[in-house]
Amino acid sequence: MESVWWVFKQLYDTGFVYRGVKVMPYSTACNTPLSNFEANQNYKDVQDPSVIVNFPLVGEEDVSLIAWTTTPWTLPSNLALCVNPEMLYVKLMNTAYLHKVDFPNVFCVSRFAGKVLKGKKYKPLFMYFSKCGEKGAFQVVTDNYVKEEEGTGVVHQAPYFGADDYRVCTEYNIIQRDQAPICPVDASGCFTSEVTDFAGQYVKDADKNIIKMLKERGRLVNACTFKHNYPFCWRSDTPLIYKAVPSWFVRVEHMVEKLLDCNGKCYWVPEFVREKRFGNWLRDARDWAISRNRYWGTPIPLWVSDDYEEVVCIGSMAELEELTGVKVTDLHRESIDNLTIPSRRGKGVLRRVSEVFDCWFESGSMPYAQVHYPFENRKEFEDSFPADFIAEGIDQTRGWFYTLLVLSTALFGKPPFKNVIVNGLVLASDGQKMSKRKKNYPDPGLIVQNYGADALRLYLINSPVVRAENLRFKEEGVRDVLKDVFLPWYNAYRFLVQNVQRLEKEDRIQFLYNENTVKQSDNIMDKWIQSFTQSLIQFFKAEMNAYRLYTVVPRLVKFVDMLTNWYVRTNRRRLKGERGTEDCLWALETLFSVLFSMCRLMAPFTPFITEMMYQNLRHLIDPASVEEKDTNSIHYLMLPQVRESLIDKRIERAVSQMQSVIELGRVIRDRKTLPVKYPLKEVVVIHQDPEALEDIQSLQKYILEELNVRQLTFSTDKDKYGIRLRAEPDHMVLGKRLKGAFKSVTASIKKLTSEQLEVFQKTGSIVVDGQELHEEDLRLMYTFDQTSGSTAQYEAHSDAQVLVLLDVTPDQSMLDEGVAREVINRIQKLRKKGHLVPSDEITVYYRCRPEGEYLASVIQAHTDFILATTKAPLLLFPVPDTASVIIEETTPLKGSDLELTIVKGSSSPRAILNGPACTYVNLRVKVNHKEQGNTKSYCNHVLVVCDSKYVSLMILFCQAGDVGTLLLVNPMGQNALDYSGLLSETAKVFGLRSRRLKLYLDQDQSHELPADSSVKALNSKTLFVRVLPTTAEA
Repeated sequence: MESVWWVFKQLYDTGFVYRGVKVMPYSTACNTPLSNFEANQNYKDVQDPSVIVNFPLVGEEDVSLIAWTTTPWTLPSNLALCVNPEMLYVKLMNTAYLHKVDFPNVFCVSRFAGKVLKGKKYKPLFMYFSKCGEKGAFQVVTDNYVKEEEGTGVVHQAPYFGADDYRVCTEYNIIQRDQAPICPVDASGCFTSEVTDFAGQYVKDADKNIIKMLKERGRLVNACTFKHNYPFCWRSDTPLIYKAVPSWFVRVEHMVEKLLDCNGKCYWVPEFVREKRFGNWLRDARDWAISRNRYWGTPIPLWVSDDYEEVVCIGSMAELEELTGVKVTDLHRESIDNLTIPSRRGKGVLRRVSEVFDCWFESGSMPYAQVHYPFENRKEFEDSFPADFIAEGIDQTRGWFYTLLVLSTALFGKPPFKNVIVNGLVLASDGQKMSKRKKNYPDPGLIVQNYGADALRLYLINSPVVRAENLRFKEEGVRDVLKDVFLPWYNAYRFLVQNVQRLEKEDRIQFLYNENTVKQSDNIMDKWIQSFTQSLIQFFKAEMNAYRLYTVVPRLVKFVDMLTNWYVRTNRRRLKGERGTEDCLWALETLFSVLFSMCRLMAPFTPFITEMMYQNLRHLIDPASVEEKDTNSIHYLMLPQVRESLIDKRIERAVSQMQSVIELGRVIRDRKTLPVKYPLKEVVVIHQDPEALEDIQSLQKYILEELNVRQLTFSTDKDKYGIRLRAEPDHMVLGKRLKGAFKSVTASIKKLTSEQLEVFQKTGSIVVDGQELHEEDLRLMYTFDQTSGSTAQYEAHSDAQVLVLLDVTPDQSMLDEGVAREVINRIQKLRKKGHLVPSDEITVYYRCRPEGEYLASVIQAHTDFILATTKAPLLLFPVPDTASVIIEETTPLKGSDLELTIVKGSSSPRAILNGPACTYVNLRVKVNHKEQGNTKSYCNHVLVVCDSKYVSLMILFCQAGDVGTLLLVNPMGQNALDYSGLLSETAKVFGLRSRRLKLYLDQDQSHELPADSSVKALNSKTLFVRVLPTTAEA
């Protein structure tokens, strides 16, 4: 409080403070005036009375001026009428009105400028202040503030209830600044005894009685209601009135240019707030009424004589003690109101004024008061002022931001802050302000309880609010953040942890991440996600340094989608170890690195889930690779540094193009109702840039897998497939720019040939009807002629760069495979319903009713495929009586009822397999069987289940523990093993996961299999496995 006094003292000593009468927004509920910026905080649309009254001219009783108002309660205080001197007015003859016809016919008598009416006298509506007529009241005056947009062009003047009224009546000497105000309304908004007919009535309640009296006296022309925007008290939510009150003011109008200059030195986000909303407010700044007629608040430190001729301003407790001679320990009203100061002019004693400071004056003094400046902490304040950063709502452009800037500029000539983030307002779902009284918002406690604090935080910080726009809060939005962001993110984290645990349990490899020693992966998707992550870190740092939260958080949310729906999805088999241990380690290290970086980036926005993830992940980090001394919390860690060596923009572009192709293909499938489960023959990718096609081709295996097609064709030849380019104008951009020429230019754009548009694609500009158009003016699209015989089997979809054709005519084998995938889907969903995890050993029993139908034949033909995917034996009914049933279900599929039962434990298939149906290799090993792990090998040539963990895309055969057969591709002829995968799967077959192996082409083991050999060339051959000695054996 003492610092607030010091601030006021500085202003007073430099002549910034004065006492005056001013028409101000007034809260009748709080019995106090408000500042203009307070009044602007709470506007509402309301219905108010709208009345038109007549004012007969003196000496021309049959001629009346008519004026319009929405505040009938101000009419008893009317002292003048104002017209615009330059506006055109008309004199109308209204004979029907004299006969009281409701809808009179009128005709014009004459037209003239408003200045003709200046000085004319009229009869007052009420006689409460008729004596004022002797001083020039009840005459017509002129001023340019009268506008023709609304009303009659004649504005009634109640000078103590309107700022313009006060100014105009002062200029015409109808009132004087030093006279007693003609203000017959008390502090509670009730009429005083001067207005005898309505004394004691609240002004808003008196409107009806005033209108009734005017009607009885023949002065009412028309009465109705009018909807308009009206200010309400921000504290009591009651209508404000405008009322002349004596107040203490801080001069602001004279330093507008300094305020604008200081504002220009601040960095605002978004920038438009500085120039538009805040800048415009500063340009129209008015002197600030800082006194309030309240009890609570910091007392204004002014001691005055009874006639206000002598004023003493106090700036500290010590000064007050010195002048009063009383020890002061408390500056609240109850402790100082009784203190007096002897007058130096012989006027007796000076007493403190009764007012307290506007609370916004205290808020504006915050930088100084928080450290008790200048009485303490002077150096601490001077080292930290102006503040580096401030953040508040858009409404504070007329509140805290404003008062901080006014006081800082007045005291120090500089802004109080360097950087500003402005957020919008969070409104109720109906667009209204959230209100405890209306209860128009969900309970925040329940939101946090149901969805978590992080989901609420991310919903708000990834909304229009951070762009200084308003948000209509919806609970569904928080729920969607949980569903679309947190659950996929958490599942990726859980998938990583599960596979690290699997690696340690099955392959006895301890996973320990060290960023400094990790090897660079050869996998293109590993390179992509690493590059994408480093680009994200680079972008994050640049945008956070620029305080642009509204660009950072959407990019982080997009990254979650890229990680979960693209990287993890396309690398699940690698992460699960199905492509070999070394490849699995690369994928796990990549996923760990990315998740760890992401947790550090997301920690400021989602502190709880990132801390939970980190507490589990930190045990997998090599302590030697961590620079921070304290690693107990993710919030103690520094943000990751950008590793520019990992950024590869071409790979990022290539994957982006691959994603476009896949998404376009998915749209075609959705449009034709072709689920991805059903394979298709071919997808054709057409692009004009051969380099782009080369990039996409490097990722073709992912396109084939994600779109489930057998063949991928690339082409730059649009004509071969009947493809043409066409252009559409951007109506908003071009319409605004071209105006009248837009219609003709649009017609010409639609006539542009494909060849012309191809040139436009390369150059980026084209002249149409004399108008030069650029890339932002046109949208290019591909069109596809499906009537051509050679392309009739295709469906097409495109974006601005690439066109995808999908052959949508599957043959019977593809339809059969699709049905098999439907069966797999049913099994996996039933697994989920049974709360099973992939490592649980199960057997699936099935039966189709009626038997012998299409579904049964498809399952029988695709048993190997189903088994390879579900990693569980698939057997025909009946279920053994001794089996422990977990879950069972019957679902309709392709005209049959499919009965599925899942039981505990893996069972060996009953049928003896004659041999693999696709590419395979035989294996022989000589080894001490005591060294082998448990492979659960059965009789000769029976399918080995290997604890249901290792049968993935490869089906394994084993004979007596030293002879086996291994599929080189999956049953669909896809996903061939490479050399490292062959070694890894061989080790699994024979239970030698912890031993190093070599493969030979001959029994004498003299011809080792080269690492670059074509694995498919080994089909039906026998490889001889050598188990290398351990270090101890050597």
